[in-house]
Amino acid sequence: MARNTVRNPSSYDDIVRRTVVDPDSSVRPSREQEAAAREGFRALDADEQVLYDRVREALASLGNGASNVTAEVTRELVTLRGHVADAAMLRRVEDVVAHATGVETIHNQVVVAAS
Repeated sequence: MARNTVRNPSSYDDIVRRTVVDPDSSVRPSREQEAAAREGFRALDADEQVLYDRVREALASLGNGASNVTAEVTRELVTLRGHVADAAMLRRVEDVVAHATGVETIHNQVVVAAS
């Protein structure tokens, strides 16, 4: 009786060689695409979308000083990421977001960029 000698593929390249007709035509995802796939996509519900829009408007009111700041909303929690030019703008970013209707908690991960 013949034994099954097929080994399990151990890498992406092994899998491609076994499953793709022309392996050279395959496109391997970038590191950023792989990271995004691991994180997954989370859609906002209607209330979160309203809060997100309010936070974006608040940040837009600061002009270019907050253009490198992004916001993520989970229920009433707002997580801010990015960088600003100075400590005064850092305080202004948190203040305007705190005054947006519906914000309960802010995780401020914004940093002051070295000039």
